[in-house]
Amino acid sequence: MTQRLHLVFGGELVDPSKNVFKDVDDIHIVGMFPDYKTAYDAWKSEAQRTVDNAHTRYYIAHIHRLRDEEAEVSPTEELG
Repeated sequence: MTQRLHLVFGGELVDPSKNVFKDVDDIHIVGMFPDYKTAYDAWKSEAQRTVDNAHTRYYIAHIHRLRDEEAEVSPTEELG
């Protein structure tokens, strides 16, 4: 069975209309999750916890999309 890993992270943005973090060293890594549902639940919890700060945003990164399990070498492995 193929895992569909998802990373949930967030932090304070420079401008709420852009996706640029104010301080990359201060990004909050919520965690890695085995499927979208659990990642979404974690994202929603953090988003609701920080709803009063318009500059704070949380995201779900689809880690499984970075690697093509069918290919002998994925695009990121070709860089090394």
